[in-house]
Amino acid sequence: MVAVFDQVACIKVNGRADFTSSVDLKKLINELWLHGYSRFVFELCDCVTMDSTFLGMLSGIGLRFSNAQPPQESPLELLNPSPRISEVLENLGVAHLFKIAAGCPPTPNNFEPLEKAPGTTRADITRECLEAHKTLMNIQPENMKKFKEVAQFLAEDLKRLELAGKK
Repeated sequence: MVAVFDQVACIKVNGRADFTSSVDLKKLINELWLHGYSRFVFELCDCVTMDSTFLGMLSGIGLRFSNAQPPQESPLELLNPSPRISEVLENLGVAHLFKIAAGCPPTPNNFEPLEKAPGTTRADITRECLEAHKTLMNIQPENMKKFKEVAQFLAEDLKRLELAGKK
């Protein structure tokens, strides 16, 4: 669920944060950033887990935005992550890319479901998954052993999908 107000985008993540919403969410965040939105609050109190693609996508955005912001002023805020999600952020070496806080979220009343980008293909999703895993491996070398095989599989799958699309 997404609400925008006062140059803030509030994203409420319920259940699993996974690859299925990564392409759409990344597109939304990039568009809002280009339109002057400078703060993105992810309310995670009802988020039970995040897969590596979602974490890699968020980390890539956090990395890119950190280059545009003073240190310690990340525009990406993760609010009320579970202990498990906090542990994963630390273990993957990406926690520094976010402001992590506990407390009451902004309470806009105009939450709407995240819109699906029209025309998103399986190749688009696979490309995003591959990019997310490469990001995690680039941020912390120890992630290479965790995601090397996944990235290799995704690269091969993407190549196959792109070749099939050209026929």
